[in-house]
Amino acid sequence: MEHSTREEGGALVISFQGEVDLEHSPAARSVLLKGIELGKKVLVDLSGVSYIDSSGVASLVEAFQAARRKETEFALVSINVAARRVLELARLDKVFVIHETLAEALDGGD
Repeated sequence: MEHSTREEGGALVISFQGEVDLEHSPAARSVLLKGIELGKKVLVDLSGVSYIDSSGVASLVEAFQAARRKETEFALVSINVAARRVLELARLDKVFVIHETLAEALDGGD
């Protein structure tokens, strides 16, 4: 797994590429939680994620909960088919704010 972080339109965009699995989810969790600590809107770009397992999903859920506690906006953007299927199976597509594109997330707020 690789990741990149950048600021765009007043939001922190965290992009993951590759597999977010048991081996890589602790690093993903750390990146997400550090981003939330900055107090900006956090947009998690999952377009480059080829595989995500339950540990990766747990990292997203933990970050979502941390953002809620800090009253920070948190959304997923550009989720590829494989990752979307996992979120739908867990019914988390109903929990997370999900935007089809980064432009939509930056324009539309929640």
